[in-house]
Amino acid sequence: METRTHDARGAHVGLSLSGLDEEQRDALSVALGLPPGHVADGTVVARAHLLVLRHEAAGHPLLLTADDPSAIRRQTRAALEVLAHEPPGSRAGPDAGSRSPSADVPGLLVRPGDEEAADRLLHHAFPAMPLHQRRHVLARAGRTPLALLRLPDAPPAVRFPPVEALPEVVPLTEGVEALFGMRVGRLPAATRAALLLAALEGEGDMHVLRGAEGDAARAALEAAETAQLVEVDDEAHRVLFRHPLVRSAVVGSSTRAERRRAHRVLAGLVGDPDRRAWHRAEACATPDEPTAALLEKTAHRTVRRGDATAAVTALVRAADLSPHPADQSRRLAEAAYLGASVTGELENASDLLRRARTVATGGRGSLHAAAATALVLLEGDGTVETAYRLVLDAIEEGSHGYDATDSELIDALSTLLAICGWAGRAEYWPPLLRAIDRLVPEPPEELRLLREAVPDPARGPQGTRGRLAALVRNQAAGAHPGSLVRVDTAAVFLDLLADGRAGAWQLVESGRAGHAVAGGLAGFVHLCLDDFVTGRWEEGRHLADEGLALARAHGYAFTGWYFLFHLALLAAARGDEAGWTSWADELTHVTTLRRAHGAARFAHHARALGALGQGDFEAAYHHLCEVSPAGALAPNAPNAAWVALDLVEAALRTNRRAQAEAHVRAMAEARSGGASPRFAMLTLAARALVAPDAEALLLFRAAVDSPGARDWPFDHARVRLLYGERLRRLRMVTESRHHLGAATETFRRLGAAPWAARSATELRAAGRPRSGPAADSAAADGAASAGLTSQEMKVAFLAAEGLTNKQIGERLFLSSRTISTHLYRIFPKLGISSRAALRDALSHLGATADDMDRTG
Repeated sequence: METRTHDARGAHVGLSLSGLDEEQRDALSVALGLPPGHVADGTVVARAHLLVLRHEAAGHPLLLTADDPSAIRRQTRAALEVLAHEPPGSRAGPDAGSRSPSADVPGLLVRPGDEEAADRLLHHAFPAMPLHQRRHVLARAGRTPLALLRLPDAPPAVRFPPVEALPEVVPLTEGVEALFGMRVGRLPAATRAALLLAALEGEGDMHVLRGAEGDAARAALEAAETAQLVEVDDEAHRVLFRHPLVRSAVVGSSTRAERRRAHRVLAGLVGDPDRRAWHRAEACATPDEPTAALLEKTAHRTVRRGDATAAVTALVRAADLSPHPADQSRRLAEAAYLGASVTGELENASDLLRRARTVATGGRGSLHAAAATALVLLEGDGTVETAYRLVLDAIEEGSHGYDATDSELIDALSTLLAICGWAGRAEYWPPLLRAIDRLVPEPPEELRLLREAVPDPARGPQGTRGRLAALVRNQAAGAHPGSLVRVDTAAVFLDLLADGRAGAWQLVESGRAGHAVAGGLAGFVHLCLDDFVTGRWEEGRHLADEGLALARAHGYAFTGWYFLFHLALLAAARGDEAGWTSWADELTHVTTLRRAHGAARFAHHARALGALGQGDFEAAYHHLCEVSPAGALAPNAPNAAWVALDLVEAALRTNRRAQAEAHVRAMAEARSGGASPRFAMLTLAARALVAPDAEALLLFRAAVDSPGARDWPFDHARVRLLYGERLRRLRMVTESRHHLGAATETFRRLGAAPWAARSATELRAAGRPRSGPAADSAAADGAASAGLTSQEMKVAFLAAEGLTNKQIGERLFLSSRTISTHLYRIFPKLGISSRAALRDALSHLGATADDMDRTG
C-alpha cells in the first residue's frame, strides 16, 4: 500500500504503509482520505505517521509542512506534537509554516519571496498577462506564492482584474475563499466591520479606525487577533493582516452596501486628497459630479507621479460618476488619449473612444478624442493624411479660444506636430504653426521650443538652444510624461539630451514597469538617438532591441519605425550590409504603408551611411538627396542637418562640385544661434572640403578643435579622417598620421569596421603601417630615442588627445597620482614643459595613436 507526497526538492516520493500493523494502517489510511471510515485516536495516527516518516527519512531528509497551522484538525495537531518530540539529529521534522499550532510544535516564519521571483512565478502561470496587470497582482498579493498559485483556478475576470486604486485586494477564488472566508465569517459582526474598515483603508492606521469607531475599534479587533488573522501593534498604532488574502476574504465576504458605508466613513477620515476622492467614488451608488471632479483632479496628480495606468482608471471611474454626457465623453476621451500616448493600452483606448462617441450628444468630439483616435489609427492601418485632418479639424473647429492654459489643446497641438513630422509634407506645417502662434497669452515654453527646434533645427531662432538647455536642466523628477517627451524631443534635435538623460531614463523605467509604455517608448527613442551620436553604440543597440520588442508586444506597429532606423543606422556604420538592408526595408514598408513619407526618409539616411562606408558614393548621393536636395537644407526635414556633411562629401567624390559648393553655402547660411555645436563642427568640415588648401587646413583645424567636438566621437573621427586625407595629399605626412591614427582608433573602438579600414588605408599611404614588425620597431625606436617606457608612451598619447589625469587613469587602470608622476617624467624626456606641446613632440618622434596599442 502506497500514497504519494513530495520530497524537499519537490519530487514525488512513495510512502509505504506495509510496515504498519493493521490498526495503524487502517487509521492512517482513513486520515489520508484513502478509504472512508472513522478516524482513530490521534495517538495511533501519530504513531503510524512517525513509523512511516522514520522509514522514509532513513534514505533522505524529509520536511513536513503545514501552510496554515491554525486550520489544522485536532488529530493532525496531536500527530505534529508527537513528531515535534523526535530526538535531536532526526532526519524528519515538522515545519508549521508561519506560526505554530501549539507551543509544542516549532514554527518557521516563511516570508514572501522577492519581487523578481514572484514575477517569474506569475508570468509562468499567466504568460499572456500584461506587465502592468502582473505588477498590480503582485502588489495586492504581497508576493505570496499561495495567492499567486491560486490564480490559475480563477475565471478570466479574476485572473486579469481591472487595475483599480481601491479596494487594494486580490479577488478570491473558490479555494482561497474556503481557506479564509469561513474563518472571517465566524467572527462577531463588530469585528467584521472593523476589519472591513482596515481592509479598505489600506494603510493599517489605527488612528483612522479609532476615528471611525472610537475605543471600540481596538476591542473589536481582539477576536481577529485570537483567530490569528491580524496583528495589532499598539505602540506603532498599526493593524497588519497576517496574510494578504485575509484582506480579500474580509472584503469578499461583505455586502456592497457594507462596503459603500465603510468607504463613506473613510472618506471623512483620511487626509490624503486622492485617497479621499477614491473613497468618495466607491461610496457613490449614483452619478455625482462633485465626486467625479475630485477624481479627475486625482487622475491629473497621479499621471504627474508617473502612474498613468492608475490615472486612466481614475478618469474612467470619474466618467462613470458623471451625470452629464458631455463630461462623461470628455473624461473617457482623456483616458483614451492617455492610453494611446502614455500607458500603451491601445486596445483599451479604442474601447474608451467607442464609449466616448456613444455617450456624446451632438457637437464635435473632444480634442483628446481626436488625438487619441489619430494615434490609434496610425498604429493600425490608418494613414497620416487621415490622422492629420482629424486632429487639425478638431483644433480649428473647437471652442477652446486658443487658451494657452488648456492642457487638452496643448496635447492636441503636440500630437499634430508629431504627425506633421511623420508626414514629411511642407503644406502640413503652416496651419499647425499658425495655431501655435494664436495661443493666448502666449504658447507654453515647452511647446514653443518644440516648434522652434523640431521642424527646422538648423535654422532655429537666436537663443533657442540656450532656453532649451535651461529647461532640460531644470526638468522636475516628477514631471508629466507628456512634458518629458516634448522637452526631450526638442533636446534630441539640438544635441542637448546629455543633460536630460535622467528624464529619458525615467520614461524608460516607467515603460518597463508597465505604467507608461508609450511614454517609455519615447524614452527609448531619445536615448537611442543620443547614444549613436555620443558613441554609446552597444547601449543603443540593446535599447533599440528592447524598445522594438516592447513596441511590438503592445501593438505599436508604427512607432517601431524609430527602432528600425536606429538598428539600420548602427548596422550601416559597422558595415553589416545584410543588417542595414533588412532594417531599412522594414522601415520603408512600415512607414510608406501609412504614407508617412517624412519617416520613410530616415531609411535613406541609413542606406547612405552604408554606401559611404563601402565607397559607393554614387548610391550615397542619391539616397542623401532623398533626405534633402543638394544645394538646400530642406525645411521641415529635421534630419537634413544630420546628413549635410555626408551629402557634400558624396557630391565631391562623384564630380558634382557645383552641388557640393551650393550645399555648403546652404549650411553656412542656415547656421544660427539655435543650431548645435555638432552642426557647427560639421559645417566647418564641409566648408573645408570645398575650400582652397590653405583655407581648408584652417577650417579643418577649427572643426577638430571646436567646443565639445569630442562629445560626438563618430562625427569627430570622420572629420579627422577627412582632415588627415587632405594633409596627406599636401604631403604633410607627420600631422596626417596623427589625425588618421586617432580616427582609426576611434572607429575601431566603436566597431565602425569600414571606416576603420578606410582610415587605416590612408594611414598606410601616409607611410605608417597600422601593424606589423616594421611598425612595432619604428614605434619602439621613437620611444627609445626619447627614453620613454611603453607605459609612458600610452600616457603621453592619451594626454595629447586631451584626456584628464582621471580619465587616463580610468583607461589604464591607474590612479590619478600615478598619471601625474608619469607626466612629470615624460615632459623633460620630450623637452617640453606643458601638455599643449605633447602632440607636436609625439609627431616629431613619428609615432601614431596605433603605436600606443602595440607598446608594452
